[in-house]
Amino acid sequence: MRPQQFDLIVFDWDGTLFDSTALITRSIQAAALDLGLTVPSNERASYVIGMGLNEALAYALPDLSPARYPELGQRYRHHYVAAQHEITLFEGVLEMLGALKARHHWLAVATGKSRRGLNEVLQVETLRSVFDGTRTADETAGKPNPQMLMELMREFGVEPERTLMIGDTTHDLQLARNAGTASLGVAYGAHDHQSFAEFDPLHIAHTVPELHAWLLKNA
Repeated sequence: MRPQQFDLIVFDWDGTLFDSTALITRSIQAAALDLGLTVPSNERASYVIGMGLNEALAYALPDLSPARYPELGQRYRHHYVAAQHEITLFEGVLEMLGALKARHHWLAVATGKSRRGLNEVLQVETLRSVFDGTRTADETAGKPNPQMLMELMREFGVEPERTLMIGDTTHDLQLARNAGTASLGVAYGAHDHQSFAEFDPLHIAHTVPELHAWLLKNA
């Protein structure tokens, strides 16, 4: 089988493939507490998932001086790394990715994680050969700037109309719109899927099996 509509399928990582939304939220809150700062609400802390680190900290803790971002970032990473062994890919993700690879789609990741952070999770043996390309927020512009997707499309020689961006946040869907690609939202991640409508995603999947089925039928 060959790709029907999209040659390149680009996934967000946290909250889309990796079940890390709750841990990221808790880690931001714990880092704020460590530094004696006002702890952001669950909603405010989870909203920043997918953004680059500095943009995320500016939103989650708007009263924090940018000079303290490195300090807060260190505390965030401390809490995240201490518990990251507790989280895994959403059930069914590996099977879905395998089915897409078998149909000869290019698969890529565009994430707000750092290169170091993404490389750490991709060292798992089952993921080493799955993705054909990746972009992180610290090596290119963060979401929703279209640069991540533009670079991936150039890398594989794929046009916007043959590219699909999949994510769990409005940042992901705005990224797709800014890059001129189609998008698909997942409702099991960080953002309320009711906020997706203005970005006209092709579909909103409420589970990984639903996402898998839609992609096999339509992608």
